[in-house]
Amino acid sequence: MTRPLLLDLFCCAGGAGTGYHRAGFEVHGVDIAERPTYPFLMHRGDALEHLAHLITTGDIARYAMVHTSPPCQDKCTLTVGTNRSRGWGGVHEDLVGPTRDLLLRAGLPYVMEQPNGRAKIRKDITLCGEMFGLGVIRHRNFELGGWTAVRAAHLPHRGRVSGYRHGKKYDGPYVAAYGSGGGKPTIPQLQRAMGITWTDVREELTEAIPPAYGEWIGRAFLSARTDALPVLWNAA
Repeated sequence: MTRPLLLDLFCCAGGAGTGYHRAGFEVHGVDIAERPTYPFLMHRGDALEHLAHLITTGDIARYAMVHTSPPCQDKCTLTVGTNRSRGWGGVHEDLVGPTRDLLLRAGLPYVMEQPNGRAKIRKDITLCGEMFGLGVIRHRNFELGGWTAVRAAHLPHRGRVSGYRHGKKYDGPYVAAYGSGGGKPTIPQLQRAMGITWTDVREELTEAIPPAYGEWIGRAFLSARTDALPVLWNAA
């Protein structure tokens, strides 16, 4: 059977894409950086330019859904409150608005992901590593365009994120999947915690969405939109 096709914009290492693939999608990625370990067909280039090209040519109609994780560092929890977010340092990108504009032009169901912070997206779904028994907390919010899903119940955390905070060391069941100092996990620890085995690049691991998130969303979409997809892969 033919798998429905998903466009994975700003795909990074393919954490979300792998989850969607497990749910039953064929995945095409787009990223401006070279991603040699990306597990699926990938176009290297500007994600928004590529989406605009697909819309102009009509090739966007090949896709059943678009997943996108646009850069929004100036609204991210890790930068809000720092000197840079106050305008005292480098400029951070915020591509949420331009990405949404193009997604609405495309007319397809979409998912837009952002970390906790001030990014201007609807928090239709919030997922956390504890929901999937992962070794990271990694809260992520998702705006759903053109479809809906029942919100998943957020489970209480079992403890702290291990590592140093303001010079004090803490132990806990989760690793800190960001940065590289302050008692941060090793690459193998990050891989196990995130459920990602195909890349050993720290930057890619710390930026990735755990595949479990993409799989959950992908299955929710296929369950909700069976009327819109004529031939579906049996993901059971």
